[in-house]
Amino acid sequence: MIKDAGDDPDVTHGALIVARVGRNPGGGIVYRAGDGVGTVTRPGLQLQVGEPAINPKPREIIARAIAEAAAAIGCTPDAIVTISVPGGAELAKRTLNSRLGILGGLSILGTTGIVIPYSCSSWIHSIHRGIDVARAAGLDHVAGSTGRVSEEAVQRLYKLPEEALIDMGDFAGGMLKYLRDHPVPRLTIAGGFAKLAKLADGHLDLHSGASEVDVSGLATMLAELGAPPSLVEEARAAASGGGVLALARAAGLPLAEVIARRSREVALATLAGGIAVDVAVFDRSGELLAHVGP
Repeated sequence: MIKDAGDDPDVTHGALIVARVGRNPGGGIVYRAGDGVGTVTRPGLQLQVGEPAINPKPREIIARAIAEAAAAIGCTPDAIVTISVPGGAELAKRTLNSRLGILGGLSILGTTGIVIPYSCSSWIHSIHRGIDVARAAGLDHVAGSTGRVSEEAVQRLYKLPEEALIDMGDFAGGMLKYLRDHPVPRLTIAGGFAKLAKLADGHLDLHSGASEVDVSGLATMLAELGAPPSLVEEARAAASGGGVLALARAAGLPLAEVIARRSREVALATLAGGIAVDVAVFDRSGELLAHVGP
């Protein structure tokens, strides 16, 4: 079949998915990775090391379908199932699989087999699995980043291994809530000013469709930092959070530090204790603008 991901940001949209089923008398159901499907090489995922990267839920759906077919023809549901995605090894380079220790191709994910437009469930799933892998590796410090620039910058800042990097994206809540139940000793949150300004305002979904930068609120922060009324009014009329930041930097006002401190407070409140948190704010070039926390 051809994968149709709808509006979901999925690199496998349009990929050919092939399932080959053969008999396995008395052996139950065995899953194998065909061309383009990866193999698990690190502990911490839902599958054992050495297993094909076909997740438990897809396996459950496949097993149910085989059981129904076997019952219809009066035989036992014993089969060898090989899933292939031609070209999957190349597509996997655009995913987090290598970081998670899934090598050689893609993961077969999914929970229902039904596409929900822009559900982003696969992204949140990757966040959770990334945390699982970091914990299984015994890491005591992970960094969740809003994008590629902040991820590379925070990795340079702390010399973190790849397994410690969590591609949080817009899903701060998805990361923080999972860490609350699956803690690590230390978390760094790294991101651009505008994204972290939303977190500082209490938003846990940083996507533009779910939250907006409160430009007026940023202007009020400038007033609290001692900015003259003319600058505050100019900030209030700014077209974006980046515009307010530029005004603050020109005036020598530590607005980015305020955002970092308030973001950290929101994160600590969501985590409900037990994890040391620091927040680093970077600009578009990866320059560190502010850093607060232990």
